[in-house]
Amino acid sequence: MDELLSPQSIEYRDRAREVAEKYVRPVAAELDRSGEYGWSILEALKEYGLTGLWIPKEYGGKGAGVMDLCLVVEQLSRACGGVGVAYAVNALGSFPIILGGTEEQKKKYLPAIASGEQLVAFGLSEKASGSDAGSLQTTALKDGDHYVINGEKKWNTNGEVASVFVVYALTDPERGMRGISAFIVEKDTPGFEVGKREDTMGIRTVPVNELYFKNCRVPAENLLGLKEGVGFKNAMMTLDRARPGVAAQGLGLAQGAFEWAWRYASERRQFGQTVSSFQANQFLFADLATQIEASRQLVYASARLIDSGAKNISKLAAMGKVFATDTAMRVATDAVQMFGGYGFCRDYPIEKYMRDAKITQIYEGTNQVQRVVIGRALTREMKSISDILDVSIEHFPGFEG
Repeated sequence: MDELLSPQSIEYRDRAREVAEKYVRPVAAELDRSGEYGWSILEALKEYGLTGLWIPKEYGGKGAGVMDLCLVVEQLSRACGGVGVAYAVNALGSFPIILGGTEEQKKKYLPAIASGEQLVAFGLSEKASGSDAGSLQTTALKDGDHYVINGEKKWNTNGEVASVFVVYALTDPERGMRGISAFIVEKDTPGFEVGKREDTMGIRTVPVNELYFKNCRVPAENLLGLKEGVGFKNAMMTLDRARPGVAAQGLGLAQGAFEWAWRYASERRQFGQTVSSFQANQFLFADLATQIEASRQLVYASARLIDSGAKNISKLAAMGKVFATDTAMRVATDAVQMFGGYGFCRDYPIEKYMRDAKITQIYEGTNQVQRVVIGRALTREMKSISDILDVSIEHFPGFEG
């Protein structure tokens, strides 16, 4: 793959791989057990110049884009899926500001995120509005030179450790999703509380919390873009650009699980030969390796499309997310099976890949919703297909199409 990557991309990837092997893999199991955040890993990422790759240079970042973000996430996730998302979620949280913030907002918040001095979180989902994000109920009503936010947010990745939160709320409840606006909320704002931490199955090193807003007064200057009613559009644009990062997490998990399974199968001997010598297992590994490589190409293609500035990115971003994360779950499941009883024990690293992989099919748009996105895109493209296939089709007798 090096032949298809720029020298800059190879440099970032190799740095990320070194961080993963020197600083992530040795502590991954302990972070999973304790649920502690990998602060030492964050310091290593700073030292290696890998924080804020996706943030424009004029705001303290590297201006490297989504492709390089994916390369770093992939390498970190090979060693630990939780660390991969801990890195990627800062892109999810800062994309809204990059895409919709005013110049003053970008200058105020992005440099500290780019340097890794501050972490950021994305507050969209609620208990009653997950996939149906447009039905959120949190309100932000204007009161003089402030907005008063009331409500709760769910599934807030980075919750306990973030200093800055991008929060979506209704400024005009009667307009539904057209009344949604986005706000930048700082952690110490009165009336804002980081609530219960979820006891998650996987990605346990990164905190996932509820957020509580009780008459939380946010300065009007923290309204994202200083414009009401564009929050839902901003959120959807953000998710489109963040999905390759989740796909890259799945890709890294799949690659990491595959490598552990292949090593085990190459060393484990049964019936007088290595487990990897059995043709059935060779066919299995051949299929898994092919799916991983296909995932890699789809993830990289979607990232490059976004970096090109193309407008229609939703379909390919959804395809990459669906395929790579479904592949991650399949590879991790088959890898556990390859380990046999040892795969079911926490003494061995492989079961963690299976637990970490599952969430990639769920967050930032479930894979069922991604298939809806893909299906709708195909429907919109039907006219161009029909124009090419301009032939009459004789249906079965009695068929009324």
